[in-house]
Amino acid sequence: MIDIMKPVRTFLQQTSIKALLKIEKSIYDITKGRCAKNRFLSSVKIPHVGTNVKIIKETENSTYIAKLNPDGTYDKSDFRILCTTDLHLDKDYGLNDKTLQHFVNQIADLKPDLVVLTGDVILSKYQQIDAIQFAQMMDEIGVYWAYVFGNHEAREEKEYFKYLLYKSLIDSPFCLSKFGDPSLFGYGNFIVNIMHDEHSLRQSLVFFDSGRKICEPHRSRDGVPEELDGYDYIKPSQIEWYTDEINSVKKQYGDVKSMIYLHIPLPEYEGLFVGEADGSYTPAEGVEVVYGTMREKIGCSAYNSGLFDAMKKNGSQAIFCGHDHCNDFCAKKQGIYMVYNQTGGYNCYRLYDHDILSSEETGWPYGVNFTDVHADGSLKFGHRKHTVYMGK
Repeated sequence: MIDIMKPVRTFLQQTSIKALLKIEKSIYDITKGRCAKNRFLSSVKIPHVGTNVKIIKETENSTYIAKLNPDGTYDKSDFRILCTTDLHLDKDYGLNDKTLQHFVNQIADLKPDLVVLTGDVILSKYQQIDAIQFAQMMDEIGVYWAYVFGNHEAREEKEYFKYLLYKSLIDSPFCLSKFGDPSLFGYGNFIVNIMHDEHSLRQSLVFFDSGRKICEPHRSRDGVPEELDGYDYIKPSQIEWYTDEINSVKKQYGDVKSMIYLHIPLPEYEGLFVGEADGSYTPAEGVEVVYGTMREKIGCSAYNSGLFDAMKKNGSQAIFCGHDHCNDFCAKKQGIYMVYNQTGGYNCYRLYDHDILSSEETGWPYGVNFTDVHADGSLKFGHRKHTVYMGK
């Protein structure tokens, strides 16, 4: 009965919220912003960017996309992926608007083909309402996007609240996220395949729900030692699914390159930098730093489930995470690029109170990072801070 009623209940709730938002917009306009406080997008100027990316085909767990020229032929120019994380949209509407204005400005300026958000984005009291507003904002921008959960959006693994929140996002015609295989942990284990032409792929992008904290029944099932606690890990069944999916794509398209996106960093991120006596960090031996630095302790799981080793076996080129708000580096270890997506949220904890960041906003690393995927699948990494908009 619960499974039968879930879509009906979801439709009724979403329809009610959308009707409420229309009423509140009228109230907000009439009262010139004094009422209708659910509208966290009230003062954000949303640009229409548009895209020449098209969905070529879909399966239950994956979407195939490509850039197309006006005549329908494949566009072989660079494919740009813009990433950000931890927007922490919460109860301070002024900071929410600042966060979102910078975010949409970056999209307008960098003109990405795909936007990726790696969790902890909508944390407000009115999450369901704000999720629909966020999706409506992305619809206006008109660029394809993908979203994976962080450790703060929802407390449950697969309860109705988490389902509804994700459904409110993926109902956007521009959102490429999928619930994924129902036998896997959480919601949001899916793949986006970027096609080069009708016979080949540039990249397979693999997305994971990385959970919240280590808990039962997964601890016992996966053999996690009792003394290990804290942040969650990628489950062995998720790793097996990833391996099977990559092998399936390779059988059809050849030796395809791939990248991974999740929220909680892998334990291997801990070995990229070495802590110094003065509290700073320097790159470890054999690590190539493309940009950025480590500023705070890595917030990874205490349990290593083996995803990094699987990445090496499967030939994945890069992994992108969020979670730690002030680490902003891209570094290469054992042939794999390990990237922290730039934090974008001004509601995040203030690390300058602990002398980690400068008290002046000019020293904050908040912003976005981007990856240009070349025609042959090779990569170019970059980042752009929100400080470019200071004084504007």
